[in-house]
Order: sequence, then C-alpha cells, then structure tokens
Amino acid sequence: MRKIQRVLISVTDKTGVVDFARELSALGAELISTGGTARMIRESGVPVKDVSEVTGFPEMLDGRVKTLHPKVAGGILAMRGRPDHMQALAEQKIAPIDMVVVNLYRFEEVAAKPDARLEELIENIDIGGPSMIRAAAKNYQDVAVVVSPRDYAGILDELRKSGGALSHETKWRLAKQAFRTTADYDAAISARLARDDSAGPLPQDLNLRAPKLMDLRYGENPHQSAALYGARGKGVATLRRWTTCRSAASPRRPQATRPPPLSRNSARNRAPSPILGLRKRDRVQPRGGRGNGPRDREDLR
Repeated sequence: MRKIQRVLISVTDKTGVVDFARELSALGAELISTGGTARMIRESGVPVKDVSEVTGFPEMLDGRVKTLHPKVAGGILAMRGRPDHMQALAEQKIAPIDMVVVNLYRFEEVAAKPDARLEELIENIDIGGPSMIRAAAKNYQDVAVVVSPRDYAGILDELRKSGGALSHETKWRLAKQAFRTTADYDAAISARLARDDSAGPLPQDLNLRAPKLMDLRYGENPHQSAALYGARGKGVATLRRWTTCRSAASPRRPQATRPPPLSRNSARNRAPSPILGLRKRDRVQPRGGRGNGPRDREDLR
C-alpha cells in the first residue's frame, strides 16, 4: 500500500476539517487547498499550499475557476502502475495527488428556499468539486476520495495503524460513496430546475432514491426478505426532494355526480356481489340450496 503523501482539500462543509488537516500534516502529508478552506487551515497554524501555487494560475471569475487545471486533474487521474502515465507527469512537472477531500456547494439548501431565484440556484451549482470527486473515484486504486466529515475519524485511525496508507477496500468503499454523492447532487439539481418548467403542481418525472434504514423480519410472506427504505425522520411520500404536494389554497377536486338509482329488478339482478364481484344471479348457491343447476354456473369464470 502506498503512503498518502499529498492531499487536496476543498470543502464547503468545514466541520472538523482543521483537525483533519492537522492530523494529516502530522502524518507527513503535504496539504493543498483553495479559498476559504486554505485560509482556515493556515490560520490554525497548519502548513498548507494554495492551489494557485500548484497550477501557476490565480483563482478567477469569483471562484468559478480554481481547480479546473491539468496540474490538478493530471495529479489525480494518473495511474501509478502505468509507466507512461508517470512519465507524462514527470515531463509536465505534475506531482501526484493521493487524497481528495471535497464536499459540494449546498445546492439543496438554497433550492429549499421558497423565494430562491434562478440566478441564485445556478450560482450554487458546483463544477470543480464534482469533477475532482469523480476523477478521484475513477482512480480509486491510487487515490482516496473523502466526501463526508463523518469519515475523517475512521480514515485517520487507519492511517495511523498502517503507517500513512489506506487499504484497497477502504478506497473502494469511499469511491462508491463518492459516486453516490455526485449522482444525488445531479439529481437534486435536475429535479429543482425541472420544477420551473412543470405545467402543474406535480413534476413530470418522479425519481425515487432512498437509503436502507433497517432490515425487517420478513416480507409479505415469512420466507421472503424485506427492508425499510427512506430518510430518517421522514416517510418516503413526504420527502421534499421526491414529491410535490398541493398547497392548502389549491382548488378542491370537483365531486363526481352519482349515477341514477337502478330499478328494483335491475338492482336485484345486476348489483355487484361481495363474493368475487359476481352479479347476484351468477352466484353459486350452497349445496342443497336454490339454483344449484349447471345453468346458474355458466357465467362463473
């Protein structure tokens, strides 16, 4: 297992990131970071290099362009076991990046605001973050990708025990989580933007995706397996991301008119029976009862 030597950190959710960076630095990793993340890490006394020092290009366009550069993408995507990849890095003076710690702009929080404008939604669509996450996840054999602060403690524990390296199994688990994160992010963007073009209060497409909350004892029958899926604290039908409900001010659905009443004979002969939905004259009578001949069975299917 290769040791984690170079880490790129760029996070919106800065929960625990300073302590994580400090521990990574103590383990001998070089830290690269962007914008406010770099400033917070530096102010805590942890050595960190701005990504602009790596790329040789300043952050620009109000932060829209930070990490979209070959010296970042190449350092993440290069396969360490491919001599031609490593030669290309050496020719272009690109250092490999062994870990990417990224979480994304909070698009869903902005989208949840009832008065969110389209311009605000667009500005909160992350570009560089998903690119780095997907690149690192694609190259999971050589690069660890971390998208949640909940993973910091476990990763540090493994790094300490293994001398600064992460196992193949851990990298694969983190990669799958990363792809799930970007998929959910894109789904949230697509669903929210589609609401502006919907002809009615309900969406044209409904995409359901829910984590498993618990295993159940059995399914519809004792020999079947079953599980409960949804979001903690919410039922599937009430998730804001998945459904759109009519407001209290929506007009009520008009009541259907009742059909005219049937005559006595018609009602007696054609009223639905609670037994298999048969008409009364088609029911099979118990043995010994009235109407037990073959003619009374002719309509039974």
